[in-house]
Amino acid sequence: MRVVVDAYGGDNAPLEIVKGAALASKELGVQITLTGKKAEIEKIISENALEFFGETIIIDTDDVISMHDEPTTLLKAHSNSSMALAFKELNEDRADAFVSAGSTGAVVVGGTLLVKRIKGIKRPALAGLIPSPTGHYMLMDMGANAECRPEMLQQFGIMAKAYLERVEGKSNPTIGLLNIGTEDTKGGELQLEAYKLLKATPINFVGNIESREMPKGVCDAVITDGFTGNIALKLIEGTASTFFGMIKKVMYKNIKNKLAALVLKKDLYALKGMMDSTEIGGVPLLGVRKPVIKAHGSSNAKAIKNAIKQAVIFTENGVIDAVSEALTDL
Repeated sequence: MRVVVDAYGGDNAPLEIVKGAALASKELGVQITLTGKKAEIEKIISENALEFFGETIIIDTDDVISMHDEPTTLLKAHSNSSMALAFKELNEDRADAFVSAGSTGAVVVGGTLLVKRIKGIKRPALAGLIPSPTGHYMLMDMGANAECRPEMLQQFGIMAKAYLERVEGKSNPTIGLLNIGTEDTKGGELQLEAYKLLKATPINFVGNIESREMPKGVCDAVITDGFTGNIALKLIEGTASTFFGMIKKVMYKNIKNKLAALVLKKDLYALKGMMDSTEIGGVPLLGVRKPVIKAHGSSNAKAIKNAIKQAVIFTENGVIDAVSEALTDL
């Protein structure tokens, strides 16, 4: 299997991206294609004595699409960028999956307009896994679509089910709709109509979910539009970061607390590890014809390794075929 990696996407590119790709290649036994400035990539590989499984291909380009560029410039002005060339490798079947920590908007544009949507899918969506006391749950959409129609949320539910069954091994996963109340009369027009569609869809729909219930893992997947989902995601990330910062301050407040911290150190680190986004690595862009994984913009080598791992699992478990079959059945 070959995974193409945008070596210049993300805040820590190219060093952490290349290191993470090497880790994944050796650990998972996958071949890697890297896109970006070839001389710099080769220097990183040499200076860090990085080893890869099989043949490693480096596709040279000086162009990079930044977080500040308009996402649609990927199609013309930045059609020779590291991300665009990575999409080209995927689209022309020289790679089995794609990974980038670059611009979310550009990844969505590339997935939608270059790789193309699965037949029948209105819009692809970013489906992320978020830690919970019971393991983790899926939040979808996390930011690919700021505006949605009810039938799009219905399709998000179908895609979530396919992913959770094929990749996570969850039988008949529970699907909830993010809303301001649990009653079926709550919400605006989007939520009211989406509720009706999801209820009539052959999935295990459990109704409306309030945001305060999300962190408890009350269902396997929470469906929402990308605007709301992105706000929810960043609120969860910010709250977790602030909470652990507050705990640290308390633990270092005095000698008594420092001694308690020593006793609890192992358990506290384990708790923090549960909330570590690098363990998941990346999120799939569900609804496109080939595996596209978006890694966090601040990804380090560990996160990139795990994003590539996500790409491998996604590809090997036939999620795209499952989504196509579910749409046909519907």
